[in-house]
Amino acid sequence: MWSLEKRKRGLPKSPFASRSCKRAQAIEMVALMKGSAVSLRASHPDSVGCRVSISPFLQTSSCRNPALREGLLWKQMWMRQWRCLKVQAVDAAQAFDFETKQLEKLQIQKRLKIGLVGFGNYGQFLAKRMVEQGHIVLAYSRSDYWEQARKMNVQFFRDADDFCEEHPEVIVLCTSILSTEAMIRAFPVQRLRRNTLVVDVLSVKEFPKNLLLQILPTDFDVLCTHPMFGPESGEGSWTGLPFVYEKVRVGRGNREKRCDKFLSIFSSEGCRMVEMSCEEHDRHAASSQFITHTVGRVLGKLGLNWTPINTKGYETLLDLVNNTAGDSFDLYYGLFMYNINATEELDRLELAFDAVKKQLFTELHNVLRSQLFDRRNLQQANLVPAVAAENKEPVSLQLVKHRQGTENFGSIVDTSRVGNVIELKAISRNGRLQQEPSLTV
Repeated sequence: MWSLEKRKRGLPKSPFASRSCKRAQAIEMVALMKGSAVSLRASHPDSVGCRVSISPFLQTSSCRNPALREGLLWKQMWMRQWRCLKVQAVDAAQAFDFETKQLEKLQIQKRLKIGLVGFGNYGQFLAKRMVEQGHIVLAYSRSDYWEQARKMNVQFFRDADDFCEEHPEVIVLCTSILSTEAMIRAFPVQRLRRNTLVVDVLSVKEFPKNLLLQILPTDFDVLCTHPMFGPESGEGSWTGLPFVYEKVRVGRGNREKRCDKFLSIFSSEGCRMVEMSCEEHDRHAASSQFITHTVGRVLGKLGLNWTPINTKGYETLLDLVNNTAGDSFDLYYGLFMYNINATEELDRLELAFDAVKKQLFTELHNVLRSQLFDRRNLQQANLVPAVAAENKEPVSLQLVKHRQGTENFGSIVDTSRVGNVIELKAISRNGRLQQEPSLTV
C-alpha cells in the first residue's frame, strides 16, 4: 500500500495498489502502453487476456514487504514492455548503427547463391549484373575462365564436383543449345541439394523443358526462361527488353519466394516480364528471332559495307548484320534444329522471296513486250510511204481489191507478214479455212 507521505510528495499511485481490481489495472496499463511510443504485440498475454501475470516470487508469502513487492512488480512490467517493443515510426530515435544493420539484413535476405554452368560470352554477361546486385555468383566451365572470373568477383570452378559441393541455391544453364543434353546427363546433380532451383536461359524452350523434366529428380524446381537480348543488344540498360519465363515446376513457400527473388534480378533492371508457355514461345520465336538471324546472316554473306550516302534503312540493315554476326553459328543452328517451327518459317521465307522475284520479272516482261510491239507497229507505219513509192498501188488498195475478188470465200480473218510477203487467210462459205494467194509488197 502507498502511504500518505508518499502521496504528499507527489508520487503517482501505482496501478497495482489494489489486488481486488486486477482486470481494471491491466486494462489501465494496456491503455498507457497504447498512448505511448511503444505497443504490445497482439500475442502478449497482458494485452489479449487483460491479465497481469505475477512472478512466482511475488506469489509466495516470503515477499511480505509491500514496497519490495511493488518495486519488483514495476521492474517486471517495464522489462516486459521493452521486450515487446515494435517500431511504429521511421523517425523514432534508434541506435546510431540501427539503419545500417537493417539494410545489411535486408540485403542478406535478398541475396542468392547462384551457380552458372557455362561461363562463355553469355554467362559472363549475366554474371556481371548479378554481382552488381549483390548476389554470390559461382561459375563452372570446362574451359579456363579463371582470370575473367577473378576480375568480376566470381568464384570459378573447373571441376563439377567441387562446384556442386558449394550447394548453390540456383543453377543457371548457360551452355549452347547443342551441348545442353550431354552436359545435363554428365552433370553430378546428386551432389546438389534436393530443393535446388534449375533455370535455363536457352533460346528455345520446349526442348529444354522436356529434357529437364525427364532427367532431373522430381524434388528439383524447374524454371524455363529466355532473356530476349544478349551482350550486343543488352550492353547498356535492360529497360523495356522482354524477358519470357514459365514456372514449370516450382514448390510453395520458400521455394516460390526463391523463384521470385531470381526473377527480380531482371524485373529490377526494368525488363518487361512476360509469362508464357514454352510451346507458345517457340511459335513466336520461329517467326521473329529465327527470321531475324536468317536475314542477318544472308545479308552478311552479301558483304554489305558502309557508304558515304547511307540511308537510315541501310544503317538499320548494317546494325542487324553486326548483331547477328556476334552470335555463333551453333546458336543459329540450334534455333533451326531444336525448334519444330523453324523449318516451316524457312519455307515461308523462301516462298516469299520467290514471289517477290516473280513479281519483278513479270513487270520486266510486260515492259519488254510493250517496247517490242510498239517498235514493230512503228516500223510497219514507216513502211507505208515506201510501198506507195515502189508500187503502183499501196497495200491497202491491193487488200481491198483482193477482198472484192474473193467475196465467195467469206471474210478475211487473219493477215500475217513475213518480210515483204503478206499471207491472207479467209473462211469459205462452207466454213473451211482457205489459204489465199500471197501478196508481194
